[in-house]
Amino acid sequence: MRLRQFSMPLLAAALVGLTAPAAGAAGGNRPTPVGPRIVGGQPATEAYPFAASLQSRGGGHFCGAALIRPDWLLTARHCVQGDSPSNVQARIGSIDRTSGGTVKVAVRIVTHPASASDVAVVQLSSPVSYPPVAIAPSVPIGAPIRLLGWGATRDPNPGPPPAILQQLDTTVLPDSRCGTGGPQLCVGNVDGWRGACYGDSGGPAVLRAAGGWQLAGTTTGGTSAVCGQGPSIYMDAATHRGWIESVVGGSVPPPTDPPPGGSWAPYTAYAVGAVVTYGGTGYRALQAHTSVPGWEPPHTPALWQPL
Repeated sequence: MRLRQFSMPLLAAALVGLTAPAAGAAGGNRPTPVGPRIVGGQPATEAYPFAASLQSRGGGHFCGAALIRPDWLLTARHCVQGDSPSNVQARIGSIDRTSGGTVKVAVRIVTHPASASDVAVVQLSSPVSYPPVAIAPSVPIGAPIRLLGWGATRDPNPGPPPAILQQLDTTVLPDSRCGTGGPQLCVGNVDGWRGACYGDSGGPAVLRAAGGWQLAGTTTGGTSAVCGQGPSIYMDAATHRGWIESVVGGSVPPPTDPPPGGSWAPYTAYAVGAVVTYGGTGYRALQAHTSVPGWEPPHTPALWQPL
């Protein structure tokens, strides 16, 4: 099947106010329903502090990304290949790509050398105060996952992307459904018309674990001429874990389930309301997240409330 990538060229996004490129003719397919959502999705129901909007320095969104370290993002290679880091910024920690959260300028872009691996990492000018998302273990066929992105909400005639992050629940399909193999995940198009679209490239697909989220993959493209009318293709984050760690440094184990009421521990997925102890003080989690070193409860009041 034909792979169509979902990025918006950085320069075009800056010049035309984020108007997505028009798709090819729909042919005999029924029109994609029009609505205020990622083709068939809905506005974000959670904070997703690890979700990032990659933007031109003027604020024009062109791709998504996921925060995997306090100062590193994972995205699609085709989103940033050939771009100067100084021309790229990211808004992190807000579901609104136009306001809130933190904006950081990129200082380094590293792309995967293998042609089949459409992944890249972007280093930020300094760490941000949001919890990164942990990379999930291998994701089995049939696993429920959630797609996140600020991509176009309709196709053909996609128009400008939404300001608010969109989400869509779907499942992982066999590779044969996408005509692919190797380091990729084939992701279902719900009801035959819901799926990723322009501007969603590089954005995360996540799965729930222990009340938090883990990163399953990043958007690379689609298999149909019209967004959502065929499965989408995501790069498998677990497959690329070794390369990612070789660039950003440090081997991070998958998150584990926290012991009920136990001591705070790094690389652990905490649900909203989870109770831990740290330094002799009890804390309750204010939002679902995966802990990392440096994010101990006394230092992260946005995540933990003293008891």
